[in-house]
Amino acid sequence: MRTKLFVPGSRPELFSKAMLSAADAVSFDLEDAVSLDRKSEARQAVGAFLREHRGGSEKIVIVRVNPVTSALFAADVAAVMGAGLDVIALPKVESREDIKNAVAAIQSAEKVAGVGRRIEILATIETPKGLRLASEIACADPRVVGLQIGFVDLFLPYKIDHEDVVASQSVRFAVRMAAAEAGIAAFDGAFLNVKDEPVLRAEAERARRIGYSGKSCIHPAQISVLNEIFSPRAEEIAFAVKVLEAAAHAQARSLGAFTVDGRMVDAPVIESARAVMAMVAKAPAAKKQSKDSE
Repeated sequence: MRTKLFVPGSRPELFSKAMLSAADAVSFDLEDAVSLDRKSEARQAVGAFLREHRGGSEKIVIVRVNPVTSALFAADVAAVMGAGLDVIALPKVESREDIKNAVAAIQSAEKVAGVGRRIEILATIETPKGLRLASEIACADPRVVGLQIGFVDLFLPYKIDHEDVVASQSVRFAVRMAAAEAGIAAFDGAFLNVKDEPVLRAEAERARRIGYSGKSCIHPAQISVLNEIFSPRAEEIAFAVKVLEAAAHAQARSLGAFTVDGRMVDAPVIESARAVMAMVAKAPAAKKQSKDSE
């Protein structure tokens, strides 16, 4: 998942347009983008839309619910549960217990809705406690398939500049290592200035260099840049092909480590090459990527 486009749950007129965008995933937001007096309206709108579409898109469908500690959480999960839902984005996660409580509620809602597959969880790290316990959160349950960062909630209350490279990159690295321990993906937080493409690009490149899989988008204008950055580069694909071809020859000859283009290749490099080719295989069709510019 290279890109995840947020759409406010209180703006149903934007739902279909978001689903036609070039983002790999759409995240219907019931939390920060929706005022308290419109929470019920938003959850009903999102639930109705998902029931109508029932998994008919290649998009990963995510709903960001209100925190598990909130009185709104159970109603959010119940309203959106169904065939059209893939992932619950869980905000402000601070402990293993938060994940376990969320899993219990999701399992109950799955049973009521007759959902026969496992709805996954994307846990958001956006408090100091959540950052400190990120590894515990990542490893809490098999339903947790990724960690993502919420920079605004994590930094703003403490007067930390989101654009401070040292601060933001230290958080990224900590979250990336927590995700790595659990064997799951890490996703970068949104960049809020939709007109500043150079800074968006720089942020995304920093995240990519330490193994992030993608980044959130708050506007469709950010999608194409991020899809480009988080896709395998031509030189990476070419090297991966060489590695896998050489690995096949080495295996036939019962060889261990070998070299490709002067670089030593062993098991981790081969696994990385396989991951690159898996991303290539999953790449959306060109016509799907072009819809964002229509």
